[in-house]
Amino acid sequence: MLDQPVRPSARAARRSGVGESGVGLAASPFRVDRDRIAASPYFARLAGVTQVVSPTGNGLLLHNRLTHSLQVAQVARAIAERLTADAVTGAVLDRLGGCDPDVVEAAAIAHDLGHPPFGHLGEQVLDRLGRERLGLPDGFEGNAQSFRVITTIDLHGPGGAGLDLTAAVRAAVLKYPWARRGHPDPHPSTAPVPPRGAGPLPGAPDAGSAKFSCYLTELDDLVDSRAAVAVGPWQQTVEAAVMDTADDVAYAIHDLEDFHRVGVLAQPGVATELGGWLRDRGGLAAADPSALGSLRPGADLERLRRRLHTKDGWAFDDEAFASAVALVREELVDGLLAVPFDGSMAAERAVAEFSARWTARLVAGVRVQPDPPVRAAPVTLATAQWHEVAVLKFVHHRFVLQRADLASHQRGQATVLTGLVGALADWLTGDDEVRIPPRLHDLVALAHDEYRGLSAEGRLGPEPDVDALARGRAVVDYVASLTDGQAGALLDVLTGRSARLWADAVAL
Repeated sequence: MLDQPVRPSARAARRSGVGESGVGLAASPFRVDRDRIAASPYFARLAGVTQVVSPTGNGLLLHNRLTHSLQVAQVARAIAERLTADAVTGAVLDRLGGCDPDVVEAAAIAHDLGHPPFGHLGEQVLDRLGRERLGLPDGFEGNAQSFRVITTIDLHGPGGAGLDLTAAVRAAVLKYPWARRGHPDPHPSTAPVPPRGAGPLPGAPDAGSAKFSCYLTELDDLVDSRAAVAVGPWQQTVEAAVMDTADDVAYAIHDLEDFHRVGVLAQPGVATELGGWLRDRGGLAAADPSALGSLRPGADLERLRRRLHTKDGWAFDDEAFASAVALVREELVDGLLAVPFDGSMAAERAVAEFSARWTARLVAGVRVQPDPPVRAAPVTLATAQWHEVAVLKFVHHRFVLQRADLASHQRGQATVLTGLVGALADWLTGDDEVRIPPRLHDLVALAHDEYRGLSAEGRLGPEPDVDALARGRAVVDYVASLTDGQAGALLDVLTGRSARLWADAVAL
C-alpha cells in the first residue's frame, strides 16, 4: 500500500484528457461520471437483461439487471455516507485512498453494464464459446466486459472512445483488479490462498482466473486507473469494496423477494433444510462426507458450512454460522414465507418490511479493515452479517437455482447463445461479409486496431492471427450488448425462422 494518499487531481483525472463538451449538470467530476453512466444506452439495455429468470412474456414482475443496479447504487451510497460520516473511520478511509459517495454510486451503476443476455448463464456460455469456438485466450467475463464498455466501446464521453471517466470511478469498477492471466505479476491465481475470484475456472484449470475485471485490450486502462489510487496490487479500492459489498447485500435480499412473489420459494423445503441442520447440527458436523446424502435434512447446509470453514477461515465462525441459520429461519421461514404471497397490500407490505429490515441490518454491519487478509477487502461485512449473507445466498441457490425446471429453461437459453455466436462467426468468415450489420462491422474494425497494436508491441505471443482475434472479440462484444429479447429475435432472423423482414431486421 502507498505511504501517502494520492492527490485528488490524480483520482479525478479522466481517461483521455479531452475537455468536456457543453455545460455539465454537475460540479463534481465524479457526479459527472455518474450522470454519464446513467445516460448510457448500455445502462438502459439492462432493463431487458435477466437477473435470474427472464420475465419476458409471462407477466412476472422480477428484478432485472437495471433494477438490481439501481438497488446496488442505493445501498452502496448509504454505506459510503455512513462510513464517511464518522470522523475516525473517515480518516482511515482517506489514508486507504478515499471513499467518495459519488464514486461509489457511479461504480455501482456501471458494475453490470457488460452482463450479457440471460444473466450468469449467458456469461458462462459466452466465456466457453469465446475460448473454444472463437479462440480468445481471455474469453468473456461480465466484469471485464463492463470495464471494456466504459473505457472502449461506449461512445458517450467527449473523447473518441468510452465514457472518459475519472481514474477513481474506473478503479472502483474493478471488482477483481487483475487480468485473466499474466497481470499483475505475480498473478493472484498463483497464491497459496488466492483472493476471492482469482482461483481457476471450474472445469478449465488452464484457462486462468475464474473472475477478472480486464481483458488484455484494456490492460493499460487498468494500470492507469490503479496508479491513481492508494492500494495494493491484488486489492480492491475502498470504493470498489463498498460497491462489491452492496452488490452482495442487494443480491442476497431481492432474489428471495422475487421468488417468494412468484411462489417458487416454498416454505416447507426451506424449513426442512434449515430446521434439520439446527436440530442435528452436531451429528451433521461429525458425519463423514459420504454420509451426507442429499436427502438428509440439513446436509446441503452442512456442506456450505464446511466450504466456508475451508475457504474463508479468516472470517468463519461456527457459532456465528449457527446464529445466522437460526435468524434466517426465524425471519424468512417463520416470517416472510409463512404466508404465501397473494398480491394483497398486506403481502406487499410484508415483502417491503422484510427487505427494508434486512437491508438496514446488513448495511449497519459494514466495517473498515485497514489491513485485510488476502480473501477480504478494506470494506467488508462484520462477522454476524457476513454469515447471514452466506445463508441467504444458500437459500436462493439451493431452492431456486438448482430447480430442474430452471435448468431446462437455461438449457434453451444456452442453445440460443450458442446458435447466435456460431451464426455471426460464420457470417464474418463467409462471402457476404460486406453486408454485415453496421455495428458489428464497427466492432470488428475497433478490435482489429486493438489487436494489431498489441501484436506490434509483442503482447500477443508469436504469430498471432489478428483477424481471427478481432472477429471473435467483435462477436462477443455484439452478443453481449443485446437484451434477452433481442438475442432470441436475432437468432430467429439469422436462422430463417422469422418472416417479418422489416420488423425483425431492427434486431441487427
